[in-house]
Amino acid sequence: MHIVFFGDQHLDSLGGAQVSMRLQREFLERAGHTVTVVAPKMHGSRTSDAADPSNVDLPSIPITVDREYSMSWPGRATDRFLDRAMTHRPPVDLVHVQADFWGAFIGHRYAARHGIPVVHTLHNRVDVGIAAVTPLHRPVLGVLNFWRRRALHGVAAPVGGVDGWAFLRGIARGASAVTAPSTHFARRLEEHDVFIPVDVVWNGIDDDVREATLAAAPTDRAPGRPRFVWLGRMSPEKRLLPFLEAFVASGVDAELEIIGGGAQRAAAEKIVAGHSNVRFAGKLSYQDTLARIASADALVQTSIGFETQGMTPFEAATLGTPSVISDPDIASELGGGLWAVPGAAGTEAQRKAGLVETLRRAASDIAAGTAPVPMREVSEAFRQSSRTAAMIEVYERVLAD
Repeated sequence: MHIVFFGDQHLDSLGGAQVSMRLQREFLERAGHTVTVVAPKMHGSRTSDAADPSNVDLPSIPITVDREYSMSWPGRATDRFLDRAMTHRPPVDLVHVQADFWGAFIGHRYAARHGIPVVHTLHNRVDVGIAAVTPLHRPVLGVLNFWRRRALHGVAAPVGGVDGWAFLRGIARGASAVTAPSTHFARRLEEHDVFIPVDVVWNGIDDDVREATLAAAPTDRAPGRPRFVWLGRMSPEKRLLPFLEAFVASGVDAELEIIGGGAQRAAAEKIVAGHSNVRFAGKLSYQDTLARIASADALVQTSIGFETQGMTPFEAATLGTPSVISDPDIASELGGGLWAVPGAAGTEAQRKAGLVETLRRAASDIAAGTAPVPMREVSEAFRQSSRTAAMIEVYERVLAD
């Protein structure tokens, strides 16, 4: 098969969806398939210097100060550019949209022009994400839905509404199948009539890197204070700043490493200024990040309601590292091997108090040698090879239909 991925962001940029798409492409290619990735051209620093010939980099403009993220405008000019780029590639069997905004519009427009079936993976809880970054989320969602109707006019049956679920219904309307990276997100999509049924296909971890990471990790815990690691994009929905405030307030005698980058880094550094036990590692490679997770005593996940899977606790679990989990949906999906933070449905003060309490308990358990152990079932089911096999079943079903 020749599958074309559509993403909102270039695969060399920071983000869980980009990590997942890179792995999906690699394991599909190992299975003998051809994958082309269509995404906005990147303007910031890249994880690799050479342009990947399997990518189609669309004309774009940077949309963040650090130039990490870009946007391509869905319209006739982009359509023409894409069609020209694709004329030099093999015939396309399937479009796999893994985007929620302009990438979704461009992907569905391309599929409709050429009569190609679409599988759409929804990665983003749009309403929660936008509410986390702006108090004007309702008018913003109204504008997004207007944009969605204009961009997809004539592509699929029109969908009314101005909230986040209407937006997701609209971008999924042209798909033959919809997948979600977790059971809890799939059920929410079905409950809001976004698509029925939604296939659950977890994002995975690279089988080979996992084995190499585990082989290199020490068999016994290194002596010293409990070691926590937090990683991700430093933006409001990830709740890094409330976490750092809770970490300082907890007074735990522990080390903390922060991996990643983003607009809130300066504010984060200010909160922990003078605390020598907190270190900012910046952006690391996939392999180095997994190695840091494997060597940590616990990973900390702090977003609530935003993650549609939350890859980092699953990566930690498959490497044998337990997690402090703020989101009850993610805690339920993992099933065990974690410290669940109480107060997710409460006020911000209650959430902070719950996190303070849980960090103290986790540090105490680690020091006592009684930390929980992740479930073996999660470790096995999270391998990318198994996730790719599950996605190929979806592809084959769509093509057969």
